[in-house]
Amino acid sequence: MNAKISVSNRAGASFPVRRMNFDFNDVPEYWVSGSPGLTHFMTALSALFPAGERYFIDSVRAVRDHPSIKDNEALQKEIRAFIGQEAMHTHEHIAFNASAQRYGHDVDTLDRYTNTIIQFARKYGAKAFKPFGVDPKMLDLLGTTALEHFTATIASQLLKNEHIQALMTDETMATMWYWHAIEENEHKAVAFDVFEGVFGKGPKAYIARTSSLIFYMVALFGVQNTFLVFLLAKDKQLNTRALKDIYTYAYSPSKGIITGMYKEMLEYFKFDFHPNDLDTNALLDHWKQKLGF
Repeated sequence: MNAKISVSNRAGASFPVRRMNFDFNDVPEYWVSGSPGLTHFMTALSALFPAGERYFIDSVRAVRDHPSIKDNEALQKEIRAFIGQEAMHTHEHIAFNASAQRYGHDVDTLDRYTNTIIQFARKYGAKAFKPFGVDPKMLDLLGTTALEHFTATIASQLLKNEHIQALMTDETMATMWYWHAIEENEHKAVAFDVFEGVFGKGPKAYIARTSSLIFYMVALFGVQNTFLVFLLAKDKQLNTRALKDIYTYAYSPSKGIITGMYKEMLEYFKFDFHPNDLDTNALLDHWKQKLGF
């Protein structure tokens, strides 16, 4: 494993914070089985993470002292570890994105676009939802809760889908994504528990969280696919071979990582849904043992 691991559980939460410090210097340009299409698909996803993870941290941090949860010491410990893990994800994706930039793939521009899009959505979303009693902090937390469900679901698919795993031919990158996937599932309930603690479990909260999932999924796939086309076009790889690879990897009925997500994504629409209803404990135990965590 091309990483130096340091593990801390100072927060006393149910999961630790791992500092990985990957060395991306020897990662090949097309590290997903030599495929430009698949590599750019993952790079387009990675480009979303630095600004996205900071948004998650800020959203949870903004309400951590809310009267309804500030004295919940168990949840406060989970929040601290959540922030720690997300900060580490930000750090490592910045480092990987820089390695892609060195190959001439303009991830820096995509990172700036991501932050601009987030701030645009926050500004105008707050105005649009204000008449419905949704303040900016609630809007941010809704977005974080919805997107955390997405990240935990795509992460569990990565840990289950052997076809995808076989394509992750570079050890450093495979380990980075598996580590990230493990931690997304370790902390998958934190933002949700904060949301329920602050805004409750009634019909209004249900309508808000489910409608926000639809909105944020449309926005996410729109932005990620735009980034993907940008990377492919700039690299002169926007061709049928790359698009076929992406279809098989992401959207084919039998092998696609995105199509494999739909059942778990739809669980979010159950009135009494909780992220821990989707039990990934055995899956995580397997992968933590495999990676030596």
